[in-house]
Amino acid sequence: MLILRVAPLLSYLVLSVRGATYSQVDTFSGQSFLSGFVHQAIPDPTHGRVNYVSEDIAIAQNLTFALDDHLIIRADHTTVLQANGPGRNSVRLMSNKQYTTHVSVWNVRHMPQGCATWPAIWEVGDDWPNQGEIDILEGVNDQAPNQVTLHTNTGCTMPQVRVQSGNAEGDNCDVAATNNAGCGVQVSNSNGYGPAFNAAGGGFYAMERTDAFVKVWFWSRGDPDIPQDVLNGASDINTDNWDTPSAFFPNTSCDIDEHFGPHNLIINLTLCGDWAGAVYGADGCPGDCVSFVNNNPEAFTEAYFDIQWLKVYSE
Repeated sequence: MLILRVAPLLSYLVLSVRGATYSQVDTFSGQSFLSGFVHQAIPDPTHGRVNYVSEDIAIAQNLTFALDDHLIIRADHTTVLQANGPGRNSVRLMSNKQYTTHVSVWNVRHMPQGCATWPAIWEVGDDWPNQGEIDILEGVNDQAPNQVTLHTNTGCTMPQVRVQSGNAEGDNCDVAATNNAGCGVQVSNSNGYGPAFNAAGGGFYAMERTDAFVKVWFWSRGDPDIPQDVLNGASDINTDNWDTPSAFFPNTSCDIDEHFGPHNLIINLTLCGDWAGAVYGADGCPGDCVSFVNNNPEAFTEAYFDIQWLKVYSE
């Protein structure tokens, strides 16, 4: 009996330390985003009032700007749209490489804000939802807090009680069972999203994915407890030295390897669409979402990402 009890304990210890130490495999800053990511000029899968443009158009219209340690991507903020014409020009970037077990650390100075905006930093597999989706930074219409979410096919649920600082918004990650809501966790920091995030100078989001769990952390720019390896973009990191994650998704009743395949990293800004458009009025925004986007280009002067760098780590 003692041997049988020790074996599970050893397995637990292996799972609890596995993946704690990682080495940097990719770094993106400024111009290197343009070589490491592709502009996806595709119809918006979330049915937003946007027109995702190619790299050539994005650079020519200053919707993508990469210099020194700035990557800026934004929505057009000068054009009044025709009601029967295409949506507002915007940008969607996808990494050329795919990742499985990894840590991504995002150093973000500014994120899009304003009514109708739906910005996101996330990752997804080729075969959605069968290879899963992890939303790291996402929200709509300036409504804090940030929501971290997993989207999967059937058979992935989360325990009601887990060690995280955020608040669970659902335990079933299956998109079919939740009308694509997935299993979300609201980050407890009020300055983790939108205008408050920008007023604080942005901050750091980090995501760790192993075969045992997915974790996401947030540290505001001025937080004295930012781990030094995060703050400095170190070549090696140890996630065991970081504090309690904002969101924790264990494999207790969700086989991570089964539900999550190789992932591309994505940065995008859509407007209105399935989420932002659906709650636009309830969020206190004026008029109807599509008309607002069509007729008020000046409302999108703050609708941009400014990313200082992205570091990706692997075992």
